[in-house]
Amino acid sequence: MRVLSALVLSLLFMYSSAQKKTAIVSGRLVDENENPLPGVSVMILGKSNGIVTNDSGYFKMTVPADKSFALIFTHTGYAETQKNFYLSENEEEKITLKLNRLGKTLETVVVSDERERKETGLTKINPKNALVLPATVGGIEGLIKTLVGSNNELTAQYSVRGGNYDENLIYVNDFEIFRPYLVKSGQQEGLSFINPEMAKNVSFYNGGFQAKYGDKMSSVLDIQYKKPKAFGGSVYISLLEQGFHIEGSSKKEKLTYLFGVRNRSNRNLLGSQETKGAYIPSSNDVQGYITYQLSEKLQLELLTNFSATKFTLIPESAKKTSSVFSPLFTANLGLDIFFEGQERDAYKTGMIGISVVHQPNKNVRLKWMLSRFQNKENENIDISGAYLFGDRDFDNSSSTFGQIVNPLGAGYYQNYGRNELNIKVWNASLKGSLDKGKHFFQFGTTFEQTTIDDKLYEWEYQDSAGFSLPVNTGRLNSFLQSKANLSIQKYSGYIQDNISLHNENRDITLQGGIRYNYNSLNKEFFVSPRLQVSIKPAWEKDVVFKLATGSYNQPPFYRELRRYDGTLNPEVSSQKSYQLVAGMDYNFKNGYQPFRITTEAYYKIMRDVIPYDIDNLRIRYFGNNSAKAYAMGIETRLYTELVKDAESWLSIGLMNTKENIEGDYFYQYKNAAGEIINAKTPDQVPADSIRNDVGWVRRPTDRLITIGLFLQDYLANNKNFKVHLNMLYGSNMPFNIPNSVKYRNALIIDPYIRVDIGFSALLLSEKNMRRSHNPFKSFDNIWASFEIFNLVDRANTISYQLVKDFSNTVYSIPNRLTPRLVNFKIVARF
Repeated sequence: MRVLSALVLSLLFMYSSAQKKTAIVSGRLVDENENPLPGVSVMILGKSNGIVTNDSGYFKMTVPADKSFALIFTHTGYAETQKNFYLSENEEEKITLKLNRLGKTLETVVVSDERERKETGLTKINPKNALVLPATVGGIEGLIKTLVGSNNELTAQYSVRGGNYDENLIYVNDFEIFRPYLVKSGQQEGLSFINPEMAKNVSFYNGGFQAKYGDKMSSVLDIQYKKPKAFGGSVYISLLEQGFHIEGSSKKEKLTYLFGVRNRSNRNLLGSQETKGAYIPSSNDVQGYITYQLSEKLQLELLTNFSATKFTLIPESAKKTSSVFSPLFTANLGLDIFFEGQERDAYKTGMIGISVVHQPNKNVRLKWMLSRFQNKENENIDISGAYLFGDRDFDNSSSTFGQIVNPLGAGYYQNYGRNELNIKVWNASLKGSLDKGKHFFQFGTTFEQTTIDDKLYEWEYQDSAGFSLPVNTGRLNSFLQSKANLSIQKYSGYIQDNISLHNENRDITLQGGIRYNYNSLNKEFFVSPRLQVSIKPAWEKDVVFKLATGSYNQPPFYRELRRYDGTLNPEVSSQKSYQLVAGMDYNFKNGYQPFRITTEAYYKIMRDVIPYDIDNLRIRYFGNNSAKAYAMGIETRLYTELVKDAESWLSIGLMNTKENIEGDYFYQYKNAAGEIINAKTPDQVPADSIRNDVGWVRRPTDRLITIGLFLQDYLANNKNFKVHLNMLYGSNMPFNIPNSVKYRNALIIDPYIRVDIGFSALLLSEKNMRRSHNPFKSFDNIWASFEIFNLVDRANTISYQLVKDFSNTVYSIPNRLTPRLVNFKIVARF
């Protein structure tokens, strides 16, 4: 923490330090015919203030001395021009500069969207930042992780305000998006559905969202894909991912099209992990979005996606190490595993959505939607391993360096699985809006048909020192076998009113709505009222106050139904939460540098909670509504531009979330002398017992402190060389000991610390200056990036492997994430 704080303060100090020494640059701007150019904007690169030339094209500007800087000259219809300088104190340099006219004029309109400031929990994300974010799993989800935190760089999934991965909603052009369900680790995960090259608007709600969004308890990610107006596209190649996209429209924009193709392989990432062997991951997808204007009032839209992910692992060996420190002794414990067998997984997802947008007049808009989603997943696992556990020698002068010199345990285990899952979801929806001036009504209704065909067959065998550990079925430690054929109908809908009230003292925005939901699985019907209010006083300071409250209920889908033993519980009811969120949004400037601070405090109380454990990405539910829980915290974010047109932010969150499971208790036994004993030891005879109720314990997602930092910068005299920094810190998290009531979530995963950095250079620009026979004539620009992942080479832990020694003592050996790695990427746009 001290290192992070020092780095942030140093960066802020470096950019905010004032320049006392000055010089002067003056001159005249002319066009290609040597005519003076009035109204040319003259700015120092990275600054937001500047001057304009007078009617004679003349300017005079005070600039910093004894340092490199650049002036940027811009004018509508002319190419932006940059000129570098280095002047001594009080020196004056006079220039005459000719600006080149563009082939065609492109006007950029910047619209200030106050909606982000008035809606509770809303953060607008610029998809362009997703393209430059240095992260092993970048994209939109990578940016979200800088806001809500992360503990796994190999996945695009995220946890929001104490919720798990299943509590997040994702929409693309109003269609709900689903993700694979059998994935157990980030190694198996493929591409995210969202293609950032195709995204136009990204809205992320981390709580207290409106009634128009669906029935989940944590967050909403609402993506709108582009509707292009001209032909264009991009191509990119990196060590991890490759792809291209094209976009365009007909002459009168009656038809627009947007297509993207991607391929990703995590082989370079996975090959550096503790388990050595042959990793063969691959993931690819094809997406398309087409619109066609049938008439002035009717538009047809088509969204389609197909993705296929395959993962093959043929493990050979693994060397894991954990250090133990105590006042009595220290030890470097090692676990060596030698494998045989393999794992082969396949995940296929297909989605097609058709919508008709009808706008009979300027105040009414209706959107009829029909979609089909299918997910096919197969897992084939047959891996066995012999292991040796004990003290590892770390004396590099010893002949046994790196080897286990004092064995504490040995054994053999085998994991076997043949799992199949086929999910089909048909969805028919109507969404609409009615604008009545101060009132803006939104409404919708949905019918959804879901079929689930599931075959689960997996078992695990463990043998320690020639003796089988406690068993459930025969000689197996765990045995799961079940089949499920479910057909579920869901009916849902909403209506909400957005009311705007304005007077000379304040602006007030009210959003009140109600949702309903019914599903045929458990015959449950519930209604969820939700309310938001924002007030912007007519103060000199630009401040908005926000408050949201409501009911957020989440019906079970698939994973929540399955118990630990593999059987399904169709009687599971929805998890229910009541949320209260209060916050403020403050805009201000320090000199010419813009700042924005947002703060939100939240409290969520939950009942009918389905408890769960998380191991890497695998969520294993208890399969019954046996708990109550709460989550509370506060989040603060600071947005600014350290240099012009380069958005940066710092996010800090504090959170506490706990649960109380019904019937969670254990017994302590005493002998005749009143001493607490281990009743399982043969020579100990219990004479009395004491029942202990476990009570409130940390939830699997509990994390006290979360910090995210995203910085962008470029050279003082050259905007074409940029640096992007992505930093994450998360304090410790709990990890559950299986089948232990007394020590539920008692293991501690060390804090997650991650720093990724990227350097970018513009290789090709100024398209209008290239010769006609130039092979790169059609490209607008080409960028090259060099990225360093896990700059500090932190060995972050994702989970634990539990091992017993010869005396039946259990040790926890951490499963580590990726070490320091590099990536190279080239992006070309046309």
